[in-house]
Amino acid sequence: MTKTVLVVDDDPTQRRLIQAVLERDGFAVSHAEGGDAAIAHLTSGAPADVILLDLVMPGLNGQETLKELRARGFQQPVIVLTASGGVDTVVKAMQAGACDFFIKPASPERITVSIRNALSMGDLKGEVERLTKRAGGKTTFADLIGASPVMTMVKRMGERAAKSGIPVLITGESGVGKELIARAVHGSSDRAGKPFVAVNCGAIPENLVESILFGHEKGSFTGATDKHLGKFKEADGGTLFLDEVGELPLDMQVKLLRALQEGEIDPIGSKRSLKVDVRIVSATNRDLQQAVSAGRFREDLYYRLNVFPIEAPSLRERREDIPALVEAFIRRFNVEEGKRVIGASPEAMRLLTSFDWPGNVRQLENTVYRAIVLADAPYLQPFDFPAISGLAAPIEAVSIPPAPPPAALLQATHAAMAAAVGTEAPVRILDDRGHLRTLEEIERDLIQHAIDVYAGHMSEVARRLGIGRSTLYRKVREQGIEVDMKEAG
Repeated sequence: MTKTVLVVDDDPTQRRLIQAVLERDGFAVSHAEGGDAAIAHLTSGAPADVILLDLVMPGLNGQETLKELRARGFQQPVIVLTASGGVDTVVKAMQAGACDFFIKPASPERITVSIRNALSMGDLKGEVERLTKRAGGKTTFADLIGASPVMTMVKRMGERAAKSGIPVLITGESGVGKELIARAVHGSSDRAGKPFVAVNCGAIPENLVESILFGHEKGSFTGATDKHLGKFKEADGGTLFLDEVGELPLDMQVKLLRALQEGEIDPIGSKRSLKVDVRIVSATNRDLQQAVSAGRFREDLYYRLNVFPIEAPSLRERREDIPALVEAFIRRFNVEEGKRVIGASPEAMRLLTSFDWPGNVRQLENTVYRAIVLADAPYLQPFDFPAISGLAAPIEAVSIPPAPPPAALLQATHAAMAAAVGTEAPVRILDDRGHLRTLEEIERDLIQHAIDVYAGHMSEVARRLGIGRSTLYRKVREQGIEVDMKEAG
């Protein structure tokens, strides 16, 4: 997705010059002739990923505009432009929230490097914020990417469920992001900030399910060398997310049902039950109703979990969300891999949007990850996704043979020189073994050759060699070159 730069400057010529530079590098450009126009532009919801802000403008100047933008909650990186680089001016701009500055007129390279640095810094701040919210159990539905109708419905349903302690069952294909929805339910509830514990029920060995979920006492079975709290106790006061709950063995389904109904658990080897306060959110990619009919899942547990169902849509049902997802993945992997990819080209985005994505969001995420690692250009191209496009990265049309060894290369050069003049090269660069001769030896032969060519006319020799006559005479003496003085001029 193309990044948009908002250029705020009262000088139309300056705006056009910056626009030409930025569009050449693939950025989209919007204009604002003053601070008030810039604020109106952003308030209207128009795109602006980076703001170039002139400090000296009539009306609302740059400093005042920057303060107003921050006061209104606009967090886009701001680069200030100034005609004079006074220390006080720069310090005030930085204190007001600018991330960089440059003095007008700036070179095109300086402008583009500054913008890319600002975008990278924005990516880093966004990733830190995302990880902080995730670690603190404060991810909300506002953090879920997607504005398609089906995703909007999921957010609305999830926000309603979050306001109570009602059990939630999230269904959907593998890779659609069921855990993200569960985290958003937790982070939007009054349990936000409390423990969020995720358990993949399908990945637990059958003989360890009870111990992992409910805990055990020391010495309760062979290998129980320490006391283990269990996931229910770890999530006490918060949310327990049971992913792939349909994979639980039938005997464990009975114990899970009791824990949900009574609000207490029985650790293995414990003489008494423990009270727990846990909100249950479960998820599955299976048809639990069919599993109930087949006798693989308890009907009473199914109705206990499926109080508030939320169906997570597949990615092919929300293709309009793919550009936003791609952009988010690019930002994240730029930070993780230290890359500076700006976005995906229109051709690449069309390719990604038209693909069916049987692995859903997880497959898209891994596909973008691979492209970011291999990308060398500012924008991802279709050939960066070979598994989807079937295209390979372009290579040079002419095959270049391997470079010969240095001595062979110099010999070839020497031969080419000789061929060019139609005779043996008059000044040899290599010795008989193919090694470079010393500079002193080559210089002596070159002076001797020049003297021979110009019949000893030293003024002409000096002029052709680009040195003074006194220098030429000195070198002749040092090198012991014989000159017919009758011909010297």
